[in-house]
Amino acid sequence: MTTAPHETELLSRIPNRLFIGGEWVAGEGEKTLDVFDPATGQRLVSIADASPADGLRALDAAVAAAEEWAATPPRVRGEILRRTFDLLQERRDEAALLMTLEMGKPLAEAQGEVTYGGEFLRWFSEEAVRITGRYGDNPEGTGQMVVSQRPVGPCFLITPWNFPLAMATRKIGPALAAGCTVVVKPAALTPLTTLFLTGLFEEAGLPKGVLNVVTTSASAKLSDPIIADPRLRKLSFTGSTPVGKALMKQAADNVLRTSMELGGNAPFVVFDDADLDKAVDGAMAAKFRNIGQACTAANRFIVHSAVAKAFADKLAERVRAMRIGRGTDEGVTIGPLIDDKAVAKTGELVDDAVERGATLVVGGHALEGAGSFFEPTVVTGVPFGSDILREEIFGPVVSIVEFDDEAEAVRLANDTEYGLVSYVFTESLARGQRMIKALDTGMMGLNVGVLSNAAAPFGGVKQSGLGREGGAEGIHEYLSTKYTLIPNS
Repeated sequence: MTTAPHETELLSRIPNRLFIGGEWVAGEGEKTLDVFDPATGQRLVSIADASPADGLRALDAAVAAAEEWAATPPRVRGEILRRTFDLLQERRDEAALLMTLEMGKPLAEAQGEVTYGGEFLRWFSEEAVRITGRYGDNPEGTGQMVVSQRPVGPCFLITPWNFPLAMATRKIGPALAAGCTVVVKPAALTPLTTLFLTGLFEEAGLPKGVLNVVTTSASAKLSDPIIADPRLRKLSFTGSTPVGKALMKQAADNVLRTSMELGGNAPFVVFDDADLDKAVDGAMAAKFRNIGQACTAANRFIVHSAVAKAFADKLAERVRAMRIGRGTDEGVTIGPLIDDKAVAKTGELVDDAVERGATLVVGGHALEGAGSFFEPTVVTGVPFGSDILREEIFGPVVSIVEFDDEAEAVRLANDTEYGLVSYVFTESLARGQRMIKALDTGMMGLNVGVLSNAAAPFGGVKQSGLGREGGAEGIHEYLSTKYTLIPNS
């Protein structure tokens, strides 16, 4: 399969250099890294491969621009974000196609990410002018307390490969709105969307040095000196829990503000009083969106024994109807996994469950030929202790276990070190309210399979991370609180 002419033309217009101090520049030694289409295995383009020295140059630029950007009126900061949002909407077809090419998701889903990712630009353009403090007499009556908010300073933002637009806007948006300058390091597997977005910021009139982007194949080597630099004041990372823990240890040396959006192992609980059609719709969205490659993807389907077979049968029927292929092809609903390693890992999890006694209902195998494809899969009767119940699947696999009462459902749902999101399907309002209190997650969808929204705080508890992105809470991750006492004269 070859790249279509319109795809080649789009790729030719994507900047292939680093963006430092408002200029597109070659990396040290002019090294390059290749970006591949996971649906074909073919190289899309080669782009600059930054060195640690390039990373520090980017931090230099962010530090140099920090004071002026912090002093820029909030309205001006907000208007630049809004102009970038408008430009993204004008070029949404290009952004969607680019995501499909480098990440593999179906084009319709990529269009959805343009909408979702763009909302962080619009939301934080509005939040920029709503940064507030407070003023009042102290309890002793001897003076006035002034509490104000200030930008934390230069930030290092590390984004993942699975949502290349939304994960960038979800970090860049609040940072810029708060008055912080940033260095962004996108994932080596999907850097093109961030480079495209950077061009939109440039076109929108963002001052030089406020946003700096370094693409690299050696993430740790580039990141280490940036995080160790005492001029950096904030680290935000989205990715796996093991990497997040390592970054937190590094950040401790300079007591950096940190935001960590880490792994998930989301339970999807279906009670015997659930509307099964609604539950199956929710399961399709919560599991197969982004080919299952999302930290919010439902990982463990915990279904009441009275409805487990009916639920599995309805779900399997929907799964059998899914069409696998390159995301640009008409009617495709399941694209490739990001690479062959992801395919192998997904296969290992399914095989382990089946070897322990689980029943393979549909799918379960990698596809032969070009691209990194894995069949959408349903396994039932998964035994406790199976790897698929403990590890984040990050693939299109539904694993079903059964329960008999509410207490057991809660125990099973909470039996994980992760706590990002949970999903519950029940027609009982009282039970839904009990589950809100009982489930140990930072977010919960009640009778819905997709809950992310720019206006809502996104984040988890336990080993799923620290801090929140989005909502009114999101901008506060990039602000520090200052208290001033003014004595009475």
